[in-house]
Amino acid sequence: MLSQYGPILILIALVLGFAAGNLVISELLGKKTSAIGKADAYECGMGSIGNARLRLSIHFYLVAVLFILFDVESLLLIPWAVSAKFFEAQGVGGIVFTEIVGFVAVLGIGLAYVWNKGGLSWDR
Repeated sequence: MLSQYGPILILIALVLGFAAGNLVISELLGKKTSAIGKADAYECGMGSIGNARLRLSIHFYLVAVLFILFDVESLLLIPWAVSAKFFEAQGVGGIVFTEIVGFVAVLGIGLAYVWNKGGLSWDR
């Protein structure tokens, strides 16, 4: 048993030893300098303005959830459309089509509800 896994265990030990060795050598031989802006966050070469903990409207998150919902819908409809001929050849094309129509209807009702409640308007 050890003869089968021995080379893999040796490789894992070498990789872990190499990583640990690099960390130790870097810590021992590296320069210990500190600069004024060394601990600051770096983004695009521009200084940060304001607080990173700003409060966003719940509307932003609702639109994001709606986007994910309809993105998943498209991910489910594309494979069905590609395999529609296969379902028809198996004799279950009508059943599968009815289920897909029901699926799209439920999502359409959800979209109509959100639209009616004003969830898609940005000027709130």
